[in-house]
Amino acid sequence: MLRARAAVRLALRFGAASLAVLLVVSAFADSADARARKRHNVRHRTAAAQSYHPAAASIVIDANTGAVLQSTNADSPRHPASLTKIMTLYLLFERLESGKLKLTSELPVSPHAAAQAPSKLGLQPGQTIPVETAIKAIVTKSANDVAVVIAEALGGTEEDFAKQMTAKAHALGMVHTAYFNASGLPDDRQITTARDVALLGRSIQERFPSFYHYFSLRTFEYHGKPIRNHNHLLGVVAGVDGIKTGYIHDSGFNIAINLRRGGRHMVVVVFGGRTARARDARVRDLIDDNIARASPKRSEPAVAQKSEPAAPKTRAAVNAPPAPEPGSTAPIKPTPVKTFAVKAGAVKTASLSAVPLPSQKLTATPANTTASITTVATVKRDPPALPPPPGAKPGVLGVLQVKVASANDETASTTVAAKSHSGWMIQVGAFDDESEAKQRLTIAREKAETQLSHAEPFTERVAKGSKTLFRARFAGLEKEQAEAACKHLKRSDIPCMSLKN
Repeated sequence: MLRARAAVRLALRFGAASLAVLLVVSAFADSADARARKRHNVRHRTAAAQSYHPAAASIVIDANTGAVLQSTNADSPRHPASLTKIMTLYLLFERLESGKLKLTSELPVSPHAAAQAPSKLGLQPGQTIPVETAIKAIVTKSANDVAVVIAEALGGTEEDFAKQMTAKAHALGMVHTAYFNASGLPDDRQITTARDVALLGRSIQERFPSFYHYFSLRTFEYHGKPIRNHNHLLGVVAGVDGIKTGYIHDSGFNIAINLRRGGRHMVVVVFGGRTARARDARVRDLIDDNIARASPKRSEPAVAQKSEPAAPKTRAAVNAPPAPEPGSTAPIKPTPVKTFAVKAGAVKTASLSAVPLPSQKLTATPANTTASITTVATVKRDPPALPPPPGAKPGVLGVLQVKVASANDETASTTVAAKSHSGWMIQVGAFDDESEAKQRLTIAREKAETQLSHAEPFTERVAKGSKTLFRARFAGLEKEQAEAACKHLKRSDIPCMSLKN
């Protein structure tokens, strides 16, 4: 009996020891598997980053003189992503300056705002958020739900607010920018250029010096939790005091920064970083390469546009200068403009650049294919100019010489159509030569024969300063047809935007 009990105790001891050994071995195996998975994930992310090549663009502006110190694809269309929110805050700052809102004003949260995709603050329908908190949330976290809250508070609906944004962009001279939402979330129609963003970056800080300091916030505390600014160059690169970062897949990692160092003042914009780190490294290189070339003294006055009360729907009377040639190093020329409110109506967006996208492929027009084209004449009218501000000089970023336009003028060059077009239309390009516009119409119809079978192709001649462009358009579409046609054409590398006539 005693021997049997001893044998049982011995077996239990060996069993416990074996179990312990198995547990240790299993733990080591799990740890090894975890390390292997981590190495695999790191390699996968590295490979994905190496294979992802969004279209790059950049520009460096000497804000003391308006001179362009560097540019790469600065006038090619790009998706702004969250750089959109710079304009959202521009319009909010206008309301604050006019006294129509206060920093303590509470903004209501709608179900539409609360339903926005991340990055977001996590607002709930029915609650409110103070204006100052909204500003900080956009500057640091780039909260999409907060951007829509601002849009609905200022414009009634996000759609109408986007029209105000586009009108203001054109008023500032951002002639290649079109907004369709307040956040920068993906929308094929929402485009801008590095040059336009640089102009906006300089304008917002000089136009609203009492509010610009919010862009330098490195952290923001919300409900007891600190939120770090996505702009990781703040406090790291000497002289950087803002402005904004952005990312969506189709644009890559974007950033606009403002730098003041030793009297020198530069605005740097970068689009298309494969990663945030690569984007920031590009900004550092551009600063290092150009800071010594920037002027240590200011030779131009600040932006001189007066604040005006925002209206639910506005149009900008624009006497737009000719678009700069790609890669131009000439100073950015402001648009002589005054913004005014008119009757509610559709806002015309910026025309697509005549420069094809990097992936764009064009084929020759078949000899036996023709398209019915309606030619449009233009009549140029120049409104009388008011004297520019004291010391102002033309041809430099940010110096806005204001001209007065009558309520019947939409642009300094008024388009007179030979035939009216109702409903929706699409634009597939704008060209220096009418034959190129007609060729694009033919190619577009071939690529989207089903979607454009009943659409009416036509060219529209528009004068911008001393330059004439020919827009290639299809009219007579319903909204859904126009959007479907654009979606189809973009798959064939043909730029397209839908417009309500």
